[in-house]
Amino acid sequence: AGVVPESDIKRRIEGDAEYVFLEQGIVGSSLVVGLSSALEASIEALPIPKLMRYQTDKREDVQFVRPVHGLLALHGKDLVPVYALGQDADCITHGHRFQGAADVRLANADEYEVKLLEPGGVIASFEKRRADIERQLLEHAKTLGAELRLEERGDLLSEVTALVEYPTVYVGEFASAFLKVPPECLILTMQQNQRYFPLFDNNHRLLNKFLLVSNMKLDDARNIVEGNERVIRPRLADAKFFFDKDTKTTLASRVATLGGVVYHQQLGTQLARVLRVKLIAGKIASLLGADVADAERAAELSKADLLTDMVGEFPELQGVMGKHYARHDGEKETVAIAIEEHYRPRFAGDELPAGKIALSVALADKIDTLVGLFSTGQVPTGDKDPFGLRRQAFGVIRMLFELQLPLDIMQLLDFGRAALEDNEIPQRAAKLYAASQTSTISALIAPRSYAVPLETVAAVYDFILERLRGYLRELGFEAEEIEAVVAQRPTRIDLVKPRIEAVRAFRMMPEAAFLAAANKRTRNILKKADGAPQAFSAGLLADGAERRLHAAIAKLAPEIDSRVADQDYTGALKQLAGIRDEVDRFFDDVLVMGADPAIRANRLGLLAQLEKLMNQVADISKLAA
Repeated sequence: AGVVPESDIKRRIEGDAEYVFLEQGIVGSSLVVGLSSALEASIEALPIPKLMRYQTDKREDVQFVRPVHGLLALHGKDLVPVYALGQDADCITHGHRFQGAADVRLANADEYEVKLLEPGGVIASFEKRRADIERQLLEHAKTLGAELRLEERGDLLSEVTALVEYPTVYVGEFASAFLKVPPECLILTMQQNQRYFPLFDNNHRLLNKFLLVSNMKLDDARNIVEGNERVIRPRLADAKFFFDKDTKTTLASRVATLGGVVYHQQLGTQLARVLRVKLIAGKIASLLGADVADAERAAELSKADLLTDMVGEFPELQGVMGKHYARHDGEKETVAIAIEEHYRPRFAGDELPAGKIALSVALADKIDTLVGLFSTGQVPTGDKDPFGLRRQAFGVIRMLFELQLPLDIMQLLDFGRAALEDNEIPQRAAKLYAASQTSTISALIAPRSYAVPLETVAAVYDFILERLRGYLRELGFEAEEIEAVVAQRPTRIDLVKPRIEAVRAFRMMPEAAFLAAANKRTRNILKKADGAPQAFSAGLLADGAERRLHAAIAKLAPEIDSRVADQDYTGALKQLAGIRDEVDRFFDDVLVMGADPAIRANRLGLLAQLEKLMNQVADISKLAA
């Protein structure tokens, strides 16, 4: 920084503070310079995974996603002479390739959208094109008496909007024989490969009709429709071929061959993983009062569809195809549903597993993933989370919190630790895989159990608590309310909900601020005292204020204990209002850290009783300003 004139230095008083700041007028750059630098920076910032190299009249080596044929830059009526991607700016743009004017000359920037539409044949606005496509889709669906379920296809709608300039929607059809294939396969094929919109009847069953968005508006669109129908036919035929082939082999017979698929070099094969999840799921099912055998069966089959041709072609269908193949094999419906739902929630806002069997397997799968990968040092750092462990932790939290599952998270993590340390699991996985092979083979990974230090379990718990803080913030709770509950390191996530709701209700009470401050003061005194509080004796109470406080604690403790036992946390916190006067008088009249060591220790013991009473539901000191 150089020397500035004293006249540019200003003073300003804001509140109780005076600030010194520099005030200077800086002449802005020209529009050409500003737009050129902004344009260059914007192009550089585009997330283009693979650049194409090409040549223009102005430049031999241009790099962009595709060749650029023109650059339009107008400010009002004036041409802005900028240069980018081998092109000088002009006042000419281009219309629809087949149904609009080749060149559209603009006299003013305000003409852009109007002239592109006529004579250009292009709807320039993304929002208007999207709205037009949505309108046409809904009109066609209504005419056909079909459901579109457009709310599930927002990404597809945005994608096709970006692919067309003047959209027109047409109706296509495919052979009804393909409807024997699970609908998810057909829907994914239509959407992912062809960008078609599937249609459904009033019972939500897939129809053999679809809607396609074309960039051509023709009076006779038979060639467009028939061409698209020809294109989708082999795609659907492939899906049917995969399904028919997959159903010739049962899921159960595929399980052993998971021993040939590496899950993690240190954690073994997918088969070893499945056996661990099976063990954990059985224990969780027992705690939930669910059928243990069904939970174990669902866990055993949960990854078998990874070896099917359909999932090999469409990885997004893992779990979904497992459900269909399990039904085909005659497995119980609860088992089939659990195979699909054990991946839930797959993303923020996704549905949770519905039944206890599915919940048991879903929790087991996520617990094994968290404990296993933490034990190998695969801890997320910064924005790097290659194994999606944050999502797994959020899934555990959501299931326990939203469904109010009475499970102790530390017990669940211990189930994961015990499964990893079970010596029999890797040995059994190796034997099952060897028995499934027609020739003698060597194991992909030497079978071994994995020692999990207790520090690892503690680290996973801390990781889950941190995710819990974020989850509670998303639900709208204040930071102080969250810390009041989370600081107590709860292991019953289901009880966090009534506890934090009780804290919120407590904060509204007129006594809350005083009691929170008193609790904070009590905690600070106890922290500063040497050693743990000594045993308390009512006979050593010398002052009237401390005797009244002791009496109030003795009276309130059974009532609060009873309410906490009944999980009436709001009622328990409200009871604390009855002790305000005694706490206030105690701190006004009593010197805790007095000269007599016996009296001092006894008063510290009394404060320890007070702290315990006040913090049974939450650490209300966190509510203090």
